Amino acid sequence: MEGNQSWVTEFILVGFPLSEEMEFLLFSIFSLLYTINLLANGMILGLICLDPRLHSPMYYFLSHLAIIDISFPSSNLPNLLENLMLFNLTFGSIECLILLVMSYGRYAAICRPLQYTVIMNGRSCMVLAITSWACEFSLALVQVILLLRLPFCGPQEVNHFLCDIRSLLKLACGDTGINEMFLFADGVFILVGPLSLMLVSYVSILWAILKIQSKEGHKKAFSTCSSHLCVVGFYFGIAMIVYMVPDNSQREEQLKILFLFYTLFNPLLNPLVYSLRNAQVKAAFRVLQKKRRTT
Repeated sequence: MEGNQSWVTEFILVGFPLSEEMEFLLFSIFSLLYTINLLANGMILGLICLDPRLHSPMYYFLSHLAIIDISFPSSNLPNLLENLMLFNLTFGSIECLILLVMSYGRYAAICRPLQYTVIMNGRSCMVLAITSWACEFSLALVQVILLLRLPFCGPQEVNHFLCDIRSLLKLACGDTGINEMFLFADGVFILVGPLSLMLVSYVSILWAILKIQSKEGHKKAFSTCSSHLCVVGFYFGIAMIVYMVPDNSQREEQLKILFLFYTLFNPLLNPLVYSLRNAQVKAAFRVLQKKRRTT
């Protein structure tokens, strides 16, 4: 670079090129969805903390999922992106490992029911959760450090509604080979690896379900696993399209829409599928309502 080269220190988020009327409509819709997300996940988190009957391994990890689903959309607010990019990367990927741990819990509950309390005891759950958070925070920190070493000399416009790392790499003036390599390796570790292990666990679960004699057992096991697979398919499918499919300038607008679904709708799907359809959660909510009425 020449000595008089000016460096870019700020970026402009392009967002979606829409009319003012459409922007106001979408702002209203997304604000409503964000509020519902906070209320739904906050309610699930509160119920799990307050009701002793929900102090089990599955709900322990659901509480982590609720924290992630509150934090990830919150970390994408444009005015906060300058300070929260590290957390955006962390919350965006930690869910993969939490979903993997939850699938392992289901495998233990269905395939090894007699050893379930030993395998998924309180200490094991805490170790799995801490390991997941520490691992993803470390990977996100490496990505941010590698990004900060790059020079940016223009243009300033980021064709996204948030500071997505792939969009920022396109604006770098230096060599981004190392960044791309680590980003691909992260994708394999965060997406391909957990998804493969989940598929193996669910094949084992399916095989165990087929051996169950009672129809009621079949129905309960299939209901539990199908809801989890629904979230896994939605989450991992969009994430792999966004982060692992090679870049194409003609696909930028479609990718932004997919990322919008990934950011806003997936956090709403989790409390609906995992908790609000769950009889124990409904019972805990009714108990809490009765307590409030009596006080």
